[in-house]
Amino acid sequence: MGKKSRGMNAGKKLRRRRHKFRWNDPKYVVHTLKLKKKSDPLGGASQAKGIVLEKVQLEAKQPNSAMRKCVRVQLIKNGKQVTAFCPGDGATKLIDEHDEVVIECIGGNKGRAKGDIPGVRWQVIKVNDQSLKALLSGKLEKARK
Repeated sequence: MGKKSRGMNAGKKLRRRRHKFRWNDPKYVVHTLKLKKKSDPLGGASQAKGIVLEKVQLEAKQPNSAMRKCVRVQLIKNGKQVTAFCPGDGATKLIDEHDEVVIECIGGNKGRAKGDIPGVRWQVIKVNDQSLKALLSGKLEKARK
């Protein structure tokens, strides 16, 4: 292709070339075509409400051998099902089936899973409109439905 244009009226050609080659950048493609929002169960939102379907235990990745306590959640906004981690000691005891929970991103690299929990990208932050942190520390009693 040779050198880039450098003349007096080269702006148009430079701009056209830059526009063409930006499509080689994966981040540009994902952002421009809004692929994250399309594939994201939360639809681009930072948090979402859902109903607990079941409690599950997932095995941690090597070299750890723990059972990580998680819940299967069906999102209210679009009916999609996701697995969410329950952070804290004894957190699953406070969460029952058919409870309404609020989930958020777990904060892994590039929106992926974090730590040794395979394929889990979300964590529970509220149960029946009460903070899971406060429930665990004993500041709140779990509300009766």
